[in-house]
Amino acid sequence: MGRSVLVAGVGMVPFGKPGKSDDYVTMGSAALRSALRDAGVTIETIDQTFAGYVYGDSTAGQRVVYEVGMTGGPLLNVNNNCASGSSALYLARQAVESGAAECAVAVGFEQMMPGALTEQWTDRPNPLQKFVARLDDEFATDPAAPLVGRFFGAAGVEYQDRYGMKPETFARIAVKSRRHAANNPYAVFTEPVTVERVLASPRLVGPLTRLQACPPTCGAAAAVLVSEDCARRLGLRTDVEILAQAMATDTPETFESGEAADLVGRGITRRAAASVYETAGVDPWDIPVVELHDCFTVNEVLSYEALGLCGEGGSEAFIEAGDNTYGGRVVVNPSGGLLSKGHPLGATGLAQCAELVWQLRGQAGARQVESCKLALQHNVGLGGAGVVTIFGRRT
Repeated sequence: MGRSVLVAGVGMVPFGKPGKSDDYVTMGSAALRSALRDAGVTIETIDQTFAGYVYGDSTAGQRVVYEVGMTGGPLLNVNNNCASGSSALYLARQAVESGAAECAVAVGFEQMMPGALTEQWTDRPNPLQKFVARLDDEFATDPAAPLVGRFFGAAGVEYQDRYGMKPETFARIAVKSRRHAANNPYAVFTEPVTVERVLASPRLVGPLTRLQACPPTCGAAAAVLVSEDCARRLGLRTDVEILAQAMATDTPETFESGEAADLVGRGITRRAAASVYETAGVDPWDIPVVELHDCFTVNEVLSYEALGLCGEGGSEAFIEAGDNTYGGRVVVNPSGGLLSKGHPLGATGLAQCAELVWQLRGQAGARQVESCKLALQHNVGLGGAGVVTIFGRRT
């Protein structure tokens, strides 16, 4: 990492169900205004803007930002599947760190449709074509099931076969996420659930049931990043810093390992995590709070191990001991995560950022993790890309 990059402001809007939320322009501009207000700057202060979204036409970022102000400055639209929001954050961090910008903003938004994710362009090659071919060659999943569920369901069966994890243990992750979301006014699903109810919900693929899958969601979030010189010149906050950040994509191992876990991003997570730990000089056991990409309960299990929060095959003991929640070793997804807070694809990474900044500032209310000086964010998208970020609180 080069010069220091500080998070001066964050903002988001409450997430909602498709058809019951505002349009992407209203949500995105509201989140952007909130982040600017939190930072104490105006849109004219921003040197560069990065807008993350998946389901939208070209220049949707301009449509959102122009509602707040038209400065004539650079604005890039970013689509990196479910990692779009954190990819926008990654680019904003690079711009400030390199000196190309003194003040940059990342905004993410999504106006989703009800139901499972589907292919939008059927008259051209599917970007996931090689992934789907490997899934079909190696794993027996129902071709009529939703595609993304097939990937994570296969990974769940693979994990159960290898380590013997009980269905009840997967379900406990969903129970935990609802319990955390109950304290989050931005979350979609806050009603408590039981293990029995999770397991009794409609079966998807492998060990997965409907309550173990994130819902389609609408929402928006944003973050303002500044250099230290800019912060001091303008009198902005300097208490939260990006200590390390890494983006990774797939390697040949994704297709050569023969493991479903690699098709859904385990290798991406491992490599990005190893990079940020080395850069920040931090051990994963030093981190008290994590927002990770729990699009399915299976992915939370895989991510515990890929991020080094527990050893290989150690997720069941980790969960059963309560080491993934308050009173345990690390609080995972205090926001409720994708499972309960919701997963508006382009906004997810920036909503994770907002939650962790609030945690580091001591502004998380009933969700607050005690003595929180470090925080880790993990956001991954099939196809594939992943971003892991370590934030730190300055003393």
